[in-house]
Amino acid sequence: MTVLIAGAGIGGLTTALMLHARGVPCVLHEAAREVREVGVGINVLPHAIRELSALGLLPALDKVGVRTRRLAYLTRQGQEVWSELRGMHAGHEVPQFSIHRGRLQKALHDAVIARLGPDAVRTGRRLAGFVQDEGGVTAHYTDAVEGGAGETLRGSVLVCADGIHSAGRRVFYPGEGPPSWQGVVMWRGAADWPVWRDGESMAIGGGLGGKVVLYPIAPPAGKTQLMNWVVNVRIKDPAVSVPPPDSWSRQAPLSKVLPHALRFSVPGIDIGALVRATPAIYEYPMADRDPLPRWTFGRVTLLGDAAHPMYPVGSNGASQAILDARCLADALARAEHPRAALWVYEKERLPLTAEVVRTNRRGGPERVIDEVEKLAPAGFRDIDAVLSHADRKAIVGGYAAMAGFSQVRKAG
Repeated sequence: MTVLIAGAGIGGLTTALMLHARGVPCVLHEAAREVREVGVGINVLPHAIRELSALGLLPALDKVGVRTRRLAYLTRQGQEVWSELRGMHAGHEVPQFSIHRGRLQKALHDAVIARLGPDAVRTGRRLAGFVQDEGGVTAHYTDAVEGGAGETLRGSVLVCADGIHSAGRRVFYPGEGPPSWQGVVMWRGAADWPVWRDGESMAIGGGLGGKVVLYPIAPPAGKTQLMNWVVNVRIKDPAVSVPPPDSWSRQAPLSKVLPHALRFSVPGIDIGALVRATPAIYEYPMADRDPLPRWTFGRVTLLGDAAHPMYPVGSNGASQAILDARCLADALARAEHPRAALWVYEKERLPLTAEVVRTNRRGGPERVIDEVEKLAPAGFRDIDAVLSHADRKAIVGGYAAMAGFSQVRKAG
C-alpha cells in the first residue's frame, strides 16, 4: 500500500508520521514552494498532544512552544467569568501547548524529513485531479510555482489534507460554494512582550460578536516572551458583504485594527500598546463550512480543514486534524482493504467533528462569556449572582466532554 497525501500542513504531516510509524509508505505533495513558518499562534489540546507525544515529538515542541498552565474567560471589560487549569496542571498525562502554528508545522516537517527521507515532501505541487479504478488512484499535480511540468503519481489511497479550499472536496461537492462567513474578521499578531503573569497563561475576553485572545507562544527569553494576540470583531453584514481573502499573509494597517483592540480590557496588560508593538498584523475572516454527509469516495478521502473547517473556538482546529491522522493511520494499518479502512475512518471521525463544528458556531466553551454578558452587559459585582458556578461549569465542561478532552478540573 502507498498513500498519497495532498497538503503538508499540520494534518498532512501528522498523517505521514503516523503512517510511517505503522509501516505504511506515503508521499506528500504541497502547493507552496517551501514549508515555511507562516501564521501566528494556536493551541493544541492534550488529547492531540498525546498523539504527538507517542511519535516522540514532545522535546521538539518544548523547544518552541509553551506548556499552557491556566485559561481565564473574561468579559470585554476584563472581569473574570471562569478560570481553570489546563493540560498536566489539570490532571492530564500530557500538556496543552500554546505554540506558533508555523513552528509546529516546521517541527512536524523536520520529523517527516528525518524519518521518511528528503524526498518525502514534494513542494510546489498542487493537486489538480485524480482518477480511480479497482487497483488504485492516479493523482495529477500541477507545478504551482514555476508553471512548468506537473507530476502524475499512483497510489492505493489519496488523502486530501489541502485545507478549506481543498481540490478533492471541490471534486466531490462542486456546487458547495465559498466558506460560510458571519461577518467576523480576525486580526492576529505576535510581539516580544514583558512576561505576563506566569508566562504560561491564556486569557479570552468577550463573546462571539467581539473578542480578544492573549497567550504566549514561545518560552521566555530573559524578561520578554513572544505574546500572541487575536482580536475578533463582527464588522460586516454577511448578507451584503463578501469576506476578505483568507490568506495567512494578508496584512492589515495598525489604524484599522487599533480602534477595535481598544474596546477590550485584560488585567495586567496594555492591549493597545501590545498591538502597536506588533511588527506585522494579519487579517483573516472567521469562516467555516457546513458538515458534509460523507468524506470518502472510493479510494479518496478528506482530512483536517479539507473535511471539517471550523471556527477557531475551543482550541480545536489543529487538534482535530491530529486526531484524524491517528484514526486514519490506524485504520489503514489494520484493514484488509484500503476502501474498508477509509470507511472505518469516516464512520468514527465524521460525526465527532461535525458536532465540534456545530458547537463552535454557538461559541463553544467561550459561550460562557456570551451568557454572562447578556445577563450583565455593564459588568457585575458577584459572578455567581449573574450565572451560577454550576451553570458556568456545565457550559465549559460540556464542551470538553463533547470535543474529547475532558479533564480533572480545578476551577474558580
